Amino acid sequence: MLIRISLVPVFLAAVLVALQPSVGEAASWHPLFDGKTTQGWRNYGKPSFPQQGWRVEKGCLIHAAKGGGGDIISEGRYQEFELRWEWKVAEGANSGLKYFIREERRATIGHEYQMIDDARHSDAKTGPLHQTASFYDVLPPSNPAVKPAGKWNQSRILVKGNHVEHWLNGKRALSYELGSPEVLAAVQRSKFKKVEGFGTSVSGHILLQDHGDEVWFRKIEVRDLKTH
Repeated sequence: MLIRISLVPVFLAAVLVALQPSVGEAASWHPLFDGKTTQGWRNYGKPSFPQQGWRVEKGCLIHAAKGGGGDIISEGRYQEFELRWEWKVAEGANSGLKYFIREERRATIGHEYQMIDDARHSDAKTGPLHQTASFYDVLPPSNPAVKPAGKWNQSRILVKGNHVEHWLNGKRALSYELGSPEVLAAVQRSKFKKVEGFGTSVSGHILLQDHGDEVWFRKIEVRDLKTH
């Protein structure tokens, strides 16, 4: 009987540990887009939101084809985070979501989660480094579960420490380690090889790309993991 009693606290402690939330679960989700306004976003390199190109309609943040306006960035900066959003592109369209954007670089250079019509756009046809869910021009995705142009996709990016993951429609499409020999070697083979610090962990803005095509975003949410 004494043995049984002594095991109870141990069992309860194990249960409590199992029930503890993970690092990611402990952080709260916050909307980066409220579905109604452009609050929290501005033009890259400018203090305000663009007057053309971008609009909010039916809960979506939309960039019009050949609408101009330029890239937009989040007001906040993030280094370790989890980001999720839904998106779709028009037929033949190309766009992307970038992270680690630093205006000090004086160019919209960051790690890009590619979003593109893989079946029709000429850039996607050059190979997997330029296809949906890739780390654009650096690392290819693995069997991305992409839906065709005009259909909604669900994407997620996780950055914790040096570990990064790209997810697409519930499946992990890519994972890599910031600053690793593999990533730095891939950067040297890319068009970013002369960008100082590219491929390493930095604090930066989230960017939605104006690539001249029509693209829809909705349900953009983030949780900051830096302090957890």
